[in-house]
Amino acid sequence: AATKLASAEKLMYFCTDQLGLEQDFEQKQMPDGKLLVDGFLLCVDVSRGMNRNFDEQLKFVSNLYNQLAKTKKPVVVVLTKCDEGVERYIRDAHAFALSKKNLQVVETSARSNVNVDLAFGTLVQLVDKSRGKTKIIPYFEALKQQSQQIAAAKDKYEWLVSRIVKSHNETWANVSRKMQPAPEYQDYVYLEGTQKAKKLFLQHVHRLKQEHIERRRKTYLALLPQALDALIPDLDEIDHLGRGKVEKLLESKPDFLKWFVVLEETPWDATSHVDNVENERIPFDLLETQPAEQLYEAHLEKLRNERKRAEMRRAFRENLETSPFVTPGKPWEEARSFIMNEDFYLWLEESVYMDIYGKHQKQIIDKAKEEFQELLLEYSELFYELELDAKPSKEKMGVIQDVLGEEQRFKALQKLQAERDALILKHIHFVYHPTKETCPSCPGCVDSKVEQLLSSRFIRPSERNQKNLLLDSNIDRINLVILGKDGLARELANEIRALCTNDDKYVIEGKMYELSLRPIEGNVRLPVNAFQTPTFQPHGCLCLYNSKESLSYVVESIEKSRESTMGRRDNHLAHLPLTLILVNKRGDTSGETLQSLIQQGQQIASKLQCVFLDPASAGIGYGRNINEKQISQVLKGLLDSKRNLNLVSSTSGSLKELADVELRIVTCLMCGDPSSADDVVLPMLQAQSYRPSPCPGPGGGSSV
Repeated sequence: AATKLASAEKLMYFCTDQLGLEQDFEQKQMPDGKLLVDGFLLCVDVSRGMNRNFDEQLKFVSNLYNQLAKTKKPVVVVLTKCDEGVERYIRDAHAFALSKKNLQVVETSARSNVNVDLAFGTLVQLVDKSRGKTKIIPYFEALKQQSQQIAAAKDKYEWLVSRIVKSHNETWANVSRKMQPAPEYQDYVYLEGTQKAKKLFLQHVHRLKQEHIERRRKTYLALLPQALDALIPDLDEIDHLGRGKVEKLLESKPDFLKWFVVLEETPWDATSHVDNVENERIPFDLLETQPAEQLYEAHLEKLRNERKRAEMRRAFRENLETSPFVTPGKPWEEARSFIMNEDFYLWLEESVYMDIYGKHQKQIIDKAKEEFQELLLEYSELFYELELDAKPSKEKMGVIQDVLGEEQRFKALQKLQAERDALILKHIHFVYHPTKETCPSCPGCVDSKVEQLLSSRFIRPSERNQKNLLLDSNIDRINLVILGKDGLARELANEIRALCTNDDKYVIEGKMYELSLRPIEGNVRLPVNAFQTPTFQPHGCLCLYNSKESLSYVVESIEKSRESTMGRRDNHLAHLPLTLILVNKRGDTSGETLQSLIQQGQQIASKLQCVFLDPASAGIGYGRNINEKQISQVLKGLLDSKRNLNLVSSTSGSLKELADVELRIVTCLMCGDPSSADDVVLPMLQAQSYRPSPCPGPGGGSSV
């Protein structure tokens, strides 16, 4: 039956979000007269209201209930604003409901959205008895469940926001459209509303922006020490300046704008510069922050420490120069206690002092050797009566040392006896074999200086002259290519160097030759692995192998090298003397027999028309390296080939070219003379018509 309502022409509206937004929803007039009503929600405000008496409210509610009871419709008592409810009011309301035929009571809070749906659901169940009975939950228990539900929904919504929003420049309008279909967004908005969803979004965006600003700040602060080092590296310039004057000094530097940018608006993190990631220049107002001031103080401290360390290094060097305990060859361990003090240890590591000491030792050793060489020249008569092979006996060496022993220049090398004896032997060798290689002033020998001067003065002689000059100037030099794979070339090069003197000299038949080695283990078509370079003309090649793979590498490399020079007029590599040697693997278990490798090597040697050294006859076996006798054999063969090539290439043309020389000037310069060879020779080379003679001057000197 229809029930007549007394509240005619009132507005009714439907709000799915929250109260206070009436204008945003469709408006309808409540119909006049009778209206079909199925039940009533009797609301009781249990909060403490201003100028309101709860007892009077309860009396009004009791009268209202008496009117509703006449309709015979179900009634549910709804306690509102329980989030601010007064405990006595709630008890009284429950007592009222209990007195009225045990009415159902639902405790609600619209602001917290607690039990609102439950109130309507309870009334629906009373209207429709076919529905299951609704369990009424007290407010605080419902609030707890509601809080847990909201927290879970919030976590899911925040995850959704973090997955979608990666930039702090995103807007709510754009992001909310993207999230609209997502259940995480829908659930949270249903529980908390759009405004709270937007608030969480703005918090996330703010956090992203702060993280972005912090990354930019760290980038600027990491760059600031470099900027300070580049612009104000001088301590004297800034040591006593305040911050304001330092900033003005920075602005006056020519490269200031390379490191800094002056923004029209400040602070920098509130401007668009924070998003300009391509511009890495430091905002100038960043210098006013505490971290930047700390970095500037650290820069000052670093400059002061560097100055102090430089002073310590200088004081240490002066201490070395004046200390009588520092003599040539004295080890650091012996000298340390005499030259170190506590101040030195405070500022520098001992390794720094050891490095300075090592450099100082080299200087005083070189000076002592020069003075000792002068001493040997002053006592030249001691070396006149030696045998022609320049190998003094032990007795003769004893006599030499006895005569020189009283000289201070002899005693200066007391801790370097081995090097002192080597200088004596080198001097003896020079007396009987005077060449630029054995000259005591090498590499400052005048012959070498003049050759360098002539080669730089005359840019491009004819190809034949160039070849002859190269052969003549290198008559006492052997350039050897060592070809091998997997470390074979480097290993043999190290073994040969171990047999040489300190200055890479090798003795063949009583005469010293300068030996230059070029180990090659890679692709010979690459410039870094080429047989021949502008500064290296090979006289022969020593090919090493210890397996099928390394033998194949040797064959391919020789063929590639020959192909690279095919068709050239100076096809020197096509006739390069080759020697093939088998070097066995140590502890080889691969199954390759020695005999098989020998046969393969002999076949390849026949194909390449080169010498093959049989490991059995040459005394090479498993687990052993090439011995000194074999190395000498190879080098002697290359030296003979080199001499024969020199004679063949130079005989035909040298007489004709010598006849073209109109004037020959012989210059005699003393090695070690303070006058430079340039001062003597250059005036004679000013005219462009002069050219070098293909033949050396008398006595091995240089001629023009």
